[in-house]
Amino acid sequence: MIRVPSPAKLNLFLHITGRRDDGYHSLESIFQLIDLYDWLTFDLRLDDQIEIQGLQTVALTQNLIYKATQLLKPYAQAYCGLTISIEKNIPMGAGLGGGSSDAATTLLVLNQLWQCRLNLEQLAALGLQLGADVPVFVHGRNAWAEGIGERLTFIDLDQKQYIILKPACFISTQLLFSQKTLTRNTKTSTFCAYQLKPSAYGNNFEPIARKLYPEVDEAMQYLNQFGLAKLTGTGACVFIEVSPEMDCNAIVKNAPCTAYMVKSLDQSPLIQFKLART
Repeated sequence: MIRVPSPAKLNLFLHITGRRDDGYHSLESIFQLIDLYDWLTFDLRLDDQIEIQGLQTVALTQNLIYKATQLLKPYAQAYCGLTISIEKNIPMGAGLGGGSSDAATTLLVLNQLWQCRLNLEQLAALGLQLGADVPVFVHGRNAWAEGIGERLTFIDLDQKQYIILKPACFISTQLLFSQKTLTRNTKTSTFCAYQLKPSAYGNNFEPIARKLYPEVDEAMQYLNQFGLAKLTGTGACVFIEVSPEMDCNAIVKNAPCTAYMVKSLDQSPLIQFKLART
């Protein structure tokens, strides 16, 4: 049995800088890994089947963990059947990257277990087929992201704590992208410029998410009493950076929805993962 963590992420900002010829949007963002984890357990089976437990609400063929196994299967030199169980702590539809992180963890573990012998760049390229957030979790490092989120420049970020609120709604990313009022031409920037004034960098999806989803607006209004609230990804989670004067326990206790206290990570714990061989 192998049991490993899958970390969540925050988008410290998210700008849409244009639309590409292939219909996708060009983005700029910072991925900050945090210590909120799903846990994945991999158990060997006597047959050659792949079973996923713990996500009954997601059809098997739509499950990113299962899709990751199928992408990696052709490279397996020592294929075996598996029951993969997930302890789901990262909320779904939250903008925290839980599904992408779980897919990346599956690629990293099975690359060793199945002796696929792929390097990180090859695994990240496979992961990109599952979602634009998967490569950053494969590499397991904080990053300045460009393109559709797959062009990564790894960066060092100061240690921070954050309070995250998860409003009781599930945001449709497709709906947000379809809004005519969505800003799609934010001027491109650099990490150096961000470091000079982080507060000037927001999320282009925030005003639309607040308008379409009252629960998000309520969470933003609540956190803005204590600091600069931001939306992560396309939501629904919103967050603030913790400052010394905050009464964090009271903020969490009185929050209008589910609240989390998290710490930033320098790197994913999976960077240290090595499968024991006998």
